[in-house]
This record gives sequence, structure tokens and C-alpha cells, in this order.
Amino acid sequence: MFRRWPWIAIPLCAAVLAAADPTWKDKKIAEWSEDDAKLLTSDSPWAKSVTPEIGRPNNPATSRGAGRGGGGARRGGGGIRIGGVGIPGGTGRGGGGAGRGAGGGRGQGRPDAQAQTPPTLTLRWESALPIREAELKLRDTSAPTIDDAHYAIAVYGVPRRMVGDDSKSTDSELKKHASLKRDGKKDIQPSSVKVLDRDDGPVIVYFFPRSKEITKNDRRLEFEAEIGRLKFADTFFTEDMVFDGKLEL
Repeated sequence: MFRRWPWIAIPLCAAVLAAADPTWKDKKIAEWSEDDAKLLTSDSPWAKSVTPEIGRPNNPATSRGAGRGGGGARRGGGGIRIGGVGIPGGTGRGGGGAGRGAGGGRGQGRPDAQAQTPPTLTLRWESALPIREAELKLRDTSAPTIDDAHYAIAVYGVPRRMVGDDSKSTDSELKKHASLKRDGKKDIQPSSVKVLDRDDGPVIVYFFPRSKEITKNDRRLEFEAEIGRLKFADTFFTEDMVFDGKLEL
């Protein structure tokens, strides 16, 4: 009977470790390791991964070379669904299937079939202190420059083919199709959007005015956007975005 205890203890220990807070939470910024910084910028209250739906382009200039088979990824009952939902052919938490593939199966086995595969995007609150400090730790000299008058959310992982050559028209089009939603309050629209060309691909940065104050009481912030044929949304929670006793956005 007693010999069974070690076998019981192993899964219990694993569960405890899995539930433990990330190491950066218990450290001062100066004590963060490079692994802490990588985790903060990729999987933290300020950084999340999302798989977008693929729909028809709002503006052909923002989806050059995207292929012919991208029409009509269907959205379920609640509109755009949150998180990694909406992959063509799949079903999601938000109700309603994503259809049988964007474009009814066209493009399968063709050179443009790659255009049908949604990329994994990273959404990151660039204006949040933990993110800025983590980027410094990683010596990311190409990190976006953010001023004190704006909240800023950056989107990483966008394929180059989804971004047009005319930066002015692209920025304007992206601005029209993005918002920051709060329960019971008017949506916050971006005051500007910038497309930064980096060696590893474009980074789309959305600037929202801090004059539209966000507080802990807002609790739930949903960022929703469309980039060419990519449609996505994800939710951030203010209670998780407190660092050193202060809401950091």
C-alpha cells in the first residue's frame, strides 16, 4: 500500500508546478532572465497568440498576392470569435463553424494554397512597462517607439503579402477596421496605425489615445482588427495586467 505513494505524488507535483506563476512575477525587473523576457513578450497578460480567420479583403492593396481562394470564411453567431478560433474547416468557442474552408476548397493543391493557411499572430501591448522592459532585456533595437500619449498594441507575424506597398493608404485602411472594446462603454478607435518593415516581417502598431482612460474597473479589453483578409480578436483582462501594484497598459 505504501509503495503506491511515489506514483501518486508524481502527478500531484506536476500539477502544482503547472499551476505555478511564471518566474518573472516574483522578480524585480533587474532580475529577469532572458527566458523571462521571452515569455513576457510571447505568452503573458500583455502578449497573446491568435489564429485569424481568412475572409475577403477590405482593400486589395492590403492583400497583394494573397491568392484566389480566400473568399468568405464564415463567422459564427457572435461575430469574430476570440483566440485561436476560426481556422477554416474548424469550429470554435464563439459558436458556429468557420465553414468548409475559405473559398469552398479552391486553392487546394495549388501554389496559392499556402495563402489559405492562417498564420499565427502575436498581439502585444507595446506601451506596457513590462513589455518595454522585456524588449530592453532582449536587446530588441527594432522594437516600436511609443509615446506617452498613447496605448499601443502591435501585431506580429503578418505575412508580407497581406501588407500593400502604399503605406499611406494601408495605414488608413487598417485604422478603419480596428477597435478596442470595453463592456458597457463606447469602443476606442485607433488615432493612427503604423506599418513597420522589419527583417523578420512587417509589424502593425495600433495607437489608441490615453485620453480615453482605461482602468482596472474595465476588467475586460477586447482588441479586434482586420488586416487585409485576416480577421481576428482576442481579450485581455486588466486584473492580470497589474505589475508592481499598478495597471500597466
